Amino acid sequence: MTDPLEPATSRRIAALAFPALGVLAAEPIYLLFDLAVVGRLGALSLAGLAIGALIMGVLSSQLTFLSYGTTARAARFYGAGDRPAAVAEGVQATWLALGIGATIVVVVQATAVPLVSVLAAGGDITETALPWVRIASLAVPAILVAAAGNGWMRGVQDIVRPLRYVVFGFAVSAVLCPVLVFGWLGAPRLELAGSAVANVVGQWLAAGLFFRALVVERVGLRLQPAVLRAQVVMGRDLVLRTMAFQACFVSAGAVAARFGAAAVAAHQVVLQLWSFLALVLDSLAIAAQALVGAALGAGQIEHAKSVAWRVTIFSTVAAAVLAAVFALGSSVLPGIFTDDRSVLDEMGVPWWFLVAQLPVAGVVFALDGVLLGAGDATFMRNATLISALVGFLPLIWLSLAFGWGLLGIWSGLSTFMVLRLLFVGWRAFSGRWLIPGSS
Repeated sequence: MTDPLEPATSRRIAALAFPALGVLAAEPIYLLFDLAVVGRLGALSLAGLAIGALIMGVLSSQLTFLSYGTTARAARFYGAGDRPAAVAEGVQATWLALGIGATIVVVVQATAVPLVSVLAAGGDITETALPWVRIASLAVPAILVAAAGNGWMRGVQDIVRPLRYVVFGFAVSAVLCPVLVFGWLGAPRLELAGSAVANVVGQWLAAGLFFRALVVERVGLRLQPAVLRAQVVMGRDLVLRTMAFQACFVSAGAVAARFGAAAVAAHQVVLQLWSFLALVLDSLAIAAQALVGAALGAGQIEHAKSVAWRVTIFSTVAAAVLAAVFALGSSVLPGIFTDDRSVLDEMGVPWWFLVAQLPVAGVVFALDGVLLGAGDATFMRNATLISALVGFLPLIWLSLAFGWGLLGIWSGLSTFMVLRLLFVGWRAFSGRWLIPGSS
């Protein structure tokens, strides 16, 4: 068993970050593969996938407290030497995942038509996206169960098993996706709907493995109202924080759709890359979460400070390297995702915004991990809401009003990131997040 208070050396951080990177990267890598497969069907199918993926992103990521909040709470118990209590956080988070996920499925099935119509502005994009959304929403409970499983396992610094579970699920989806989209090996040609079916199958297979991991821990599986209430209280702030993110991304997707199929498809490809790179950097933030939470749970404030600075430095350097790679690959990499000339022409503007944002993101995501590991959810909520309301949303809607297109949308995203940098940087220096104790 790993010592939760082992010194925060570079090797120790890497031992947590690299498996976490695999977990975080698995889904966006699969989604990029999915984009590449569906992109061969043309701009309309790619636009339909963009709208569908936007909705699924909102549904699955809105409840990030099931992973990040669970990690923070479980890590504190683990640092205090109480592994059963840490795993119990995972049990209760899994119950929440099932209940909330089932509710979301019912709501989406009932409201899919107006929901997709509003985002896609009606027409052919709506008709293309609707079947994908109805099928893919069936995976939401499984996605949330996996989020809860990742949360408690990160908290007890067990990073390798979640990697195996997630990679297995997405590997199955990756095999099924082209088979069902193009009708290979005698399978029916489902086109865009085949992408959704493949995703549902893989997500539920991974969820089954996370269920099994809880059972073998031999802890009580009953509902515990007191723990549920504590998780919901922390979750309230994280949900509001995520709502700010999603209001921005939904608005951006809806505005991009008003500029045509090529614009929304280009926006989705670059946004998916942005999300992928964010999660690559988030692997270091997850190491910070686990180590900071454990250190504060054991009352070791200096250890928590050491983790914060080391992770921030590593993340900044990694982000600078990624920015250089995508700058040098600007003439080649976009063609991996589509051969549609109209989409490629639209991708130039957001691509360079992506490159410019990466160094800022390296600092922001690292400090996000530190503050979330410390359970500083209320501050994170307020900082994100202000950054969204002041920075992102005004520029997105002005872009629609004045016809700025993707230039206005991605200017808003850049402003949002700079404001977040100012907030989390100030908080980290203030030391107000350094509160010891197991809860």
